[in-house]
Amino acid sequence: MQKINLVIITGMSGAGKTVAIQSFEDMGYFTVDNMPANLIDKFVSLLTTSETGDIDKVAMVVDMRSRRFFDDLSAIVNDLSDNPNVDFRLLFLDSSDEELVARYKETRRSHPLAEEGRVLDGIVRERDLLSPLKSSSQHVIDTSKLTPRNLRTQISQQFATENTTLPFRIEVMSFGFKYGLPLDADLVFDVRFLPNPHYIPELRNQTGLDQAVYQYVMGAPESEAFYTNLMGMLNPIIPGYQKEGKSVLVIAVGCTGGQHRSVAFAKRIAEELTADKWPVHLSHRDKDRRKETVNRS
Repeated sequence: MQKINLVIITGMSGAGKTVAIQSFEDMGYFTVDNMPANLIDKFVSLLTTSETGDIDKVAMVVDMRSRRFFDDLSAIVNDLSDNPNVDFRLLFLDSSDEELVARYKETRRSHPLAEEGRVLDGIVRERDLLSPLKSSSQHVIDTSKLTPRNLRTQISQQFATENTTLPFRIEVMSFGFKYGLPLDADLVFDVRFLPNPHYIPELRNQTGLDQAVYQYVMGAPESEAFYTNLMGMLNPIIPGYQKEGKSVLVIAVGCTGGQHRSVAFAKRIAEELTADKWPVHLSHRDKDRRKETVNRS
């Protein structure tokens, strides 16, 4: 039998359970949305057997969408608290009636307990039904004045450990402007002002990963000046992206065709960031695009 870390997320409809479950997923939890309460015992029993492998952190949302089974939840919570194989915590998300009404009006969705009545009627009924669960919850977060980012931060502060900290990595990529901007780029740098190896016959068919091209690009005085200024900007702002909870920072470097200058620059940036102990993945989107075009023709 293995011990699991289990978090059940419940609370008022519209209080932020979707953001919460996404936050736990980002922290490496196995997540289940809208779990029927009467299936929790079976699911936990499965997880605590040796057959489940390395699933030892689970977060699940149980709410009024499964209201036919919701009455069982209080008894199940008591059983989980007494289970020696489960490190169990209950997270209750709350919000003011005014804020919940405003959120439902904004999304134009109906409240699960409103039926044919007003949204506020459903909120009042749900608050009454959930009162015992809120009282027994180890963690209660009022999201009335929280942005989704603020909620993610609070959840991270309360639930993250050394093994569940929010992941962060840097993707450094080269690309060619002639093939379009990368859609997922956070920071884009243009190196088309640098000397172009394309016009050197012996370098034309090589790439920025080849030593001759790399030295040609990086050996130019303007390249060194630009690189120094670029890293002087990146080094202090990268920790800020991590602090704000960003999981992936995409740094894109572009030249005309994505074969020479951008490849060399991306390679050097990735090497320095790696030396600074950042988790880095380097890719070259268009490095072989010209070669593939020639072969097809």
